[in-house]
Amino acid sequence: MNSFDSYFKSLQGKRIAVLGLGVSNRPLVKLLLAYDCDVTGCDRCGRQNLDQEVLDLERQGCKLSLGEDYLDGIFADIVFRTPGMHPANPALEKLRQSGAEITSEMEVFFELCPCHTIAVTGSDGKTTTTTLISELLKKEGKKVWLGGNIGTPLLSSVPKMRAEDYAVVELSSFQLMDMKRSAQRAVVTNLSPNHLDVHKDMQEYIDAKINVFRFQDAHGLLILNADNEITSSMRGNGTTHFFSRKHTVENGVFLKDGIIYRASNGETRAVINASDILLPGIHNVENYMTAIAATEGLVSDQTILDVARSFGGVEHRIELVRVKDGVRYYNDSIASSPSRTIAGLRSFDEKVILIAGGYDKNIPYDVLGPEICAHVKKLFLTGATAEKIRNAVVNSAEYHMLAPEITYVESFDDCVRAAAASAETGDVVLMSPASASFDKFKNFMVRGETFKKLIREL
Repeated sequence: MNSFDSYFKSLQGKRIAVLGLGVSNRPLVKLLLAYDCDVTGCDRCGRQNLDQEVLDLERQGCKLSLGEDYLDGIFADIVFRTPGMHPANPALEKLRQSGAEITSEMEVFFELCPCHTIAVTGSDGKTTTTTLISELLKKEGKKVWLGGNIGTPLLSSVPKMRAEDYAVVELSSFQLMDMKRSAQRAVVTNLSPNHLDVHKDMQEYIDAKINVFRFQDAHGLLILNADNEITSSMRGNGTTHFFSRKHTVENGVFLKDGIIYRASNGETRAVINASDILLPGIHNVENYMTAIAATEGLVSDQTILDVARSFGGVEHRIELVRVKDGVRYYNDSIASSPSRTIAGLRSFDEKVILIAGGYDKNIPYDVLGPEICAHVKKLFLTGATAEKIRNAVVNSAEYHMLAPEITYVESFDDCVRAAAASAETGDVVLMSPASASFDKFKNFMVRGETFKKLIREL
């Protein structure tokens, strides 16, 4: 019997609670039911709002605890925490004190995964970097399993994985908060204030991110951003390499005079020209440097060049939606923080028409003001953070009356239409909210799809 079967058979006869019945946990519930486990699915959603897939799980034997009081009266031996629930949640603490073991789908995946693992976390650039690592490995001819916070749960795929395969996993701070295992190769792209509506403070956020490499052994490889104040001071338990676009590094990858170099013990060699990268923006040059450092010894320089010249990017990340009447429309819905929007603004040579605003994660917006003044000709605001963004702009030393012109529109749809109506031939309209989507949308993907639909209807 393999370790996967052994683990799930060991759960038979135990009371198992799965907290949250969203995308990441549904395959887990199916897996537990397939092993004849006693499963209760717990979700704040009321029965009237359940979709067919959850109702099917109930028909297959999953008990449901739903609504505002969905954790009241729950008794369990094993609890699978949903990533969005803080480990210190009082209901979780009560279960823990009653003897329940608290774990997660991702924690069990790392325990059972039989193949090489590469994990990526950070405040910005996680998804593109994770995808780039996957693309490089696939182009090199390796079998890759891509998932985690990027949208695909991987636990149920473990039986199909071989020792020579690679699992490339994006991890959020929420997934990492109580993780006790780390990947063999770990990446922290950068760190800046984010998700402070959930984390009690910035230090807790940083500590969660550190878990991506905290449990590596002496054989582990850690890739860090030498240009980021927080990550530059970190070190792993094994080998630590850096990437930098500002200066040379002794071990890792750096940018100099438009060329990306690899460095090993002070010796360097050119890999590719930054101009070979199809994706726009210096932040994507950084993403490539990160991926190159993470795949050291696994892919050839020719593979890197081939991917750089052909890879068109990830959906919702400065995604060209349409060109109409000489106006280019870009969807950057993934930009849920000021730093991501700043990276998007810096991707364009011309000043853009910016659509911004959304859910408030209690993070500062001061740094966004000067960037908007420098890169935006017209600013259209909507959502809960609209006033914060406006204040960041008008209080900036770079702000001059009506430059940029600022317009507030309550409805997201009307805001997009107003921005489009203001555009002239040669303009760029960029939806890069600098905010999360939860004030009006289920997630950034729904927001991005809504934007694309509105633009295609123009």
